[in-house]
Amino acid sequence: MTELEQHLLAIIQDAFPLEERPYLVLAEQLGSDEQSVFAAVENLRQSGIIRRIGGVYDSKALGFISRLCAGKVPSTVSGAADDSALEKFAAVVNVIPAITHNYVRSHEYNVWFTVMAQSEAEIQKIVDEVCANTELHDVHILNATEKFKINTVMGGAGAPANRIGDEKRHCEPKAKQSPVRILSDSDRTRIRIACTDIPHTLTPFKDWNVSCDELREDLALRRMRRFGAILRHQEAGFAFNAMVCFAETVDCRQWSVDRNSVNPAGAILASKPYISHCYNRPAFEGFPYTLYAMMHAQSAEELESYIKEAAESIGNPDFAVLNSLRELKKTSFNFFA
Repeated sequence: MTELEQHLLAIIQDAFPLEERPYLVLAEQLGSDEQSVFAAVENLRQSGIIRRIGGVYDSKALGFISRLCAGKVPSTVSGAADDSALEKFAAVVNVIPAITHNYVRSHEYNVWFTVMAQSEAEIQKIVDEVCANTELHDVHILNATEKFKINTVMGGAGAPANRIGDEKRHCEPKAKQSPVRILSDSDRTRIRIACTDIPHTLTPFKDWNVSCDELREDLALRRMRRFGAILRHQEAGFAFNAMVCFAETVDCRQWSVDRNSVNPAGAILASKPYISHCYNRPAFEGFPYTLYAMMHAQSAEELESYIKEAAESIGNPDFAVLNSLRELKKTSFNFFA
């Protein structure tokens, strides 16, 4: 990755200019020229580091709910490794737009996927459909009882920090989530378009037929969390990822954390730059863990050290490490498609 590409990634993940000539604005910021900046961003897209450039919207503010689902799909037959059930499961899930993320993880509950819809009944219907058409079973649909951090802004491989950004603007406590507002037909059309990838042109918003002013308004109203580049973690240098789930922790209230939080340990973990997402979720039978943290690293050794440091920071509770073994699906939800 060139120095220009590193500097661009540091900017455009959460601050892609909402201007008619965004690459010219970036060029002025970096002391470069418009065509060089455009070519650098295009290279990052073509190499797979950038998955898309577009809006990241607050699902709750748009009237949607998101649920994490944990389940089991057989990976052996008669004691021998057999991925046929997982492959069929992936094929079914990949054609369901409401399922955005789908991972195989290193646990008895080996498949974890997210479903987004406008009601609990609709989510249940989607899960039932997957169960009926695959060998998925023993599914638990988990809501987030408290959100401590939502942040996928990352340093690129070779960048000076090589860390996930931890600016407070990406941490969204439950009490500060955006309220649902009535959306017009034009709002829905704009949001639907903004959830896709901007055109590969010097004037993407004009060619998208989307108003920069209205996108800025979405940010101001907190319908949109950010407008920028969404990366593929592995290609960006963070090939080692795990969902680390902690059981009930020791009393952390004596430390400088949010005393109004249901689980003060969540605020502690949210401050860690290597953690991108942190939630409280209900425990279920066979899985007594309630505090979930997504951790990202550039090596297995680095990931192990992060897990150890995180556990120590909240009193060394019992925890489970669910390594990301396979990414079966990772897409952005297209609202109002």
